[in-house]
Parts: sequence; C-alpha cells; structure tokens
Amino acid sequence: MEVIPLIGQGLLGTAGDRGWRYWGATAALIGVIVLTSIGTGVADAAFRAYVTNSGSSNVSVIDTATKAVVATIFVGPTPEQIAVTPDGARAYVAIAGSNAVSVINTATNTVVGSPILVGSNPFGVAITPNGAFVYVTNQASNNVSVIATATNAVTATIAVGISPAGIAVAPSGSTVYVANFGSNSVSAINTAGNTVLTTIPVGSSPTGIAITPNGATAYVTNFDDDSVSAINTAGNTVLTTIPVGSSPTGIAITPNGATAYVANFVANSVSVINTAGNTVLTTIPVGQRPDFLATSPDGGSVYVPNQNSSTVSVIDTAGNSVVGTPIQVGTAPTSVAFTSAGAPIIPTLSESALLLLMVVMAATLALRIRRSGS
Repeated sequence: MEVIPLIGQGLLGTAGDRGWRYWGATAALIGVIVLTSIGTGVADAAFRAYVTNSGSSNVSVIDTATKAVVATIFVGPTPEQIAVTPDGARAYVAIAGSNAVSVINTATNTVVGSPILVGSNPFGVAITPNGAFVYVTNQASNNVSVIATATNAVTATIAVGISPAGIAVAPSGSTVYVANFGSNSVSAINTAGNTVLTTIPVGSSPTGIAITPNGATAYVTNFDDDSVSAINTAGNTVLTTIPVGSSPTGIAITPNGATAYVANFVANSVSVINTAGNTVLTTIPVGQRPDFLATSPDGGSVYVPNQNSSTVSVIDTAGNSVVGTPIQVGTAPTSVAFTSAGAPIIPTLSESALLLLMVVMAATLALRIRRSGS
C-alpha cells in the first residue's frame, strides 16, 4: 500500500491554521481509503476471470493481477459455460442441472433475479456485441434459447442440430454459429429473424467454436476427429481441417486474430494455431482434462480450466508457456470468461484497510474537536 499526500507538502497545514488542518486530514482520509482499495494505478487496470465449477455448483472469480480467487458465487447445479456482457456488468451462466441460466452482477459478485428457465440441459452461452441478447444452446432439447438482457426473458427458441454445444456470435452481430455435437454440423443463425440460414457439415462431434475478430473465419473443434475445422463465413464452407491433440473441446482466439488456442481434453494440452497459415505452432502441456479456455481482453494470457485438476493454468501468449502455479478453484472447472477491457472493478476494503480507516477517522475527529476549541 502507498499513501500519497493529496495536497502537497502542506498536507496538515500549520499550527495556527486549524481549518486547513481539519480539511487536510479529511483529504488524507479519502486518499487512504481510495489507495488502500484500488492500489496505485496498476491493479485497477486488471481484468477478472469468471470460472464455472461444474462439480461444486459455483463460480470462482480470479483477480488476474494477483492470480488469486477473490470471490466464490453459488449459481446452481452443474454450471457449464459462462459469458460476460460487453460492458462487463453481467455474467450469464448456463446451469445444466436446473435447465436455467443464472445472472451474476459483476460489481457485487452476486446472483441477481430468479434463474431464467430455458431448454433442457443448457450448455453454451454467447452474447451479441451490443449486449442486447444472450444465445444459449440446450443439448437435450436440440435448440437454442434467446434471452433479451433488458428483461432477462426468453424471446425466441430456435431448433438446430442434435446436442448443440459450443456457440459464438459473429463480430457484426448478424450471425450466430452453433456446433451440433450429435449431428456433425454447424448451424448458422440469422439474428435478425432468429432462423437457421444454413447447416455446415464439419468433423465428428463438433464441440467448441470461436470466430476471428474480423469475422472472416469460424474455427470449430471436432472432439472425435482430433481436429479443427476452419469455416469461411462469407460462403459458410469449410476451408481446411487442422489436426490437433486428442479430443479438442474449447477454442479461443486472441484479440488480434493471429492465434487460436485449442484445449485438448484427453491429451491434457493446448494446441496453438497460427490463423494466417492454419498450422499448429506448438503444443503446451497443462492440467488434467482442459476444457473451455479463454484469452484475456488484452491478449496477453490464456486461462485454461482443468476439469480433473480443479485448477486454472495461465498461459503467457508471448512465450506460449504456462506461467506460475496453477490457480486452485472449485471442483471440475469447465469454462472461463473475462470482464471486458475497461470494465469497472468495484473494490472492497480488506480487514487491514478497514482498521486503517478507523484509525484515520479517529484522528480526523480529534482534529475537528481541536478546531472547535473543545
């Protein structure tokens, strides 16, 4: 912690200037509170990572600056995937065990409102770039629920392929792509009318999907083919198929679009794909049963949930290596989502900060009494 004099060298004024002394102490109090809460300008720029723990019915919140879990939020039985609104204010979690979606207020890290009932066994979650709609895949009912964020009510249900899993929205917001695990295809949904435009054949058991920031290519992991299909979104056709590790699940693309990271569930590794040439650059060992990973908003890190290790591995994208000790989270973590770049983080006072606050308040009160002549 660093305490900075907010009004220069004359913070407490002179012996004869009791009014300056009082207001100087008050300013010092404010400075202590603010700096104790948010640091000196480094930690406040950090993102938070939200990790669903399918085995412990909760979400772990990680401060990416300290790599520490700062909150644990009960959400309901078997949370699967999670997505954060573009403004960073809300997180939507698919709760497979109750056929619902829970909504988290990221400022307070609490669940708000009642669970939103959707289809059977909800799994994937994606939010439109304008934050207006949430799309949720329902694996057991073979459809997608559309939730309006203004009301948190389901406004449409769209039939897709068998056992839809991963889902992603194009950067333009015009199209949603759904990986149909049971029918070896991807459904492309027109968001204007919430109808299926086309169905694209891919590999065996497509699971995860991610779209490049320019919207040109959608990458789909094929769990039983040990491959990734690259789809040209202009024509909705497969451009190429890229061999990766055993049983790929989650996939995430860096904000600059240059690199895709693929979690190989059975191989306990992450494949790194150069999107320019659609080739694997390297393979990174991680924990046991890595799942739906995510890249940080600044592109500097990839957070990988390891189901059987109950940890999150952090990959440095500059060196493509795991850094630090894996972060212990809840049981069987399945997915990660970040607060967006620039999203506010509402700080909380630690016990030591609270004690310091009480001390400074007492000192301020004493100075106020002295000022009044008591």
